[in-house]
Amino acid sequence: MVDVLENKRAATRFRILVEIAERQPAVSQGEIAEAVGVTSQAVSEYIRELVDEGLVEKEGRSRYRVTKEGVDWVFQSASDVRRFVDHVTDDVLGSVQEDAAIAEADVEEGETVSLSVAEGLLRATPGDSGGATGVATTSAEAGSVVGVTGFEGVIALDPGHVSVVQVPPVRSGPVEETADVAAACEGASIVTAAGVEAVVALRDAGVEPTTYFAAGEVAADAAARGLDAVVVATQDTVGRVTDALRDASVDYDVTQ
Repeated sequence: MVDVLENKRAATRFRILVEIAERQPAVSQGEIAEAVGVTSQAVSEYIRELVDEGLVEKEGRSRYRVTKEGVDWVFQSASDVRRFVDHVTDDVLGSVQEDAAIAEADVEEGETVSLSVAEGLLRATPGDSGGATGVATTSAEAGSVVGVTGFEGVIALDPGHVSVVQVPPVRSGPVEETADVAAACEGASIVTAAGVEAVVALRDAGVEPTTYFAAGEVAADAAARGLDAVVVATQDTVGRVTDALRDASVDYDVTQ
């Protein structure tokens, strides 16, 4: 266990050093006491010990600085805490986290299942033949929802691609080549529209958009789940769409 988590005194020293570093050189012991939750007298005693140990240096009345040794100690303690937090979130909580999947066949509670993603949804198949496995927390019939925990391994998933198709804004007139819009959407799992003109262009092309809200974000989420998507966007809104795709590190292209 990390000292600053196991030992209350070490935790208090850590907090006081951090407060000094944040406020230096003019340090109010009263403010530190309020922030840390101890008395001003206790803060004074801690600071005196930190000065004696060379972790803090006194420059005058109520003027202190954290020394290089003090910075190193805080940094090492913070790194230890960070590693412990990573262990808790990744190893402990990650293994007990429960998620929902679609059962590909009948599954019994406690059974090991192989995990995959198809049509953007997590799937669970009885057995451990896949690259990623888990343990069923519920029993389920094929096609129904099953709880899964104890995840191990990596799910094989090829990210999808997003095609952004630009259409003119209303002031430039209607879309004339709706066949091109229809062709761009052919085979796409998700079609989103950004702008009223984009919705109308899709409907004129015989394509009903999956959604016309948060078009870029929806397409990015779909691509992250292995689905190809198309965003039809007006030239006025295409920038917001591509910003969302870049933020999600999604592979995309833009066509006129």
